[in-house]
Amino acid sequence: MEKVKEILKERGIKPSIQRMQIFKFLMDSKDHPTAKDIYERISKKIPTLSKTTIYNSVKLFEDKGILKPIRIKEGEARYDISLELHPYFRCNRCGRLFDLDRKLIIEDKEEIGGHLIEEKCVCYSGICRDCRKKKDI
Repeated sequence: MEKVKEILKERGIKPSIQRMQIFKFLMDSKDHPTAKDIYERISKKIPTLSKTTIYNSVKLFEDKGILKPIRIKEGEARYDISLELHPYFRCNRCGRLFDLDRKLIIEDKEEIGGHLIEEKCVCYSGICRDCRKKKDI
């Protein structure tokens, strides 16, 4: 938790117990959780934790540049602490989101056809290997 505390302090974020737990959870999580996922998993450790605290914390982390929202599906934001541009794969069956190798990005430009690129997101979708094993696809 000391590392989490230092990361938050370096970004000018007061390291409350709730914020440290939320950020540690995000550091340990590889499945790009939603705010709802974060709440469901952390509220077991901190019963007084509110959904508002989760939303406010992830917004603060995003504003301070230590968290990136991933908006692949309409109305759903997932979170990633890896700020490096890399592609994702979203399973259409189970909904899980996987990181893919950065080498799968074809071009890495700052503008295309005179359009300034402000955000980049590369996402593939289909059926993940686990679901393929279950369904004989």
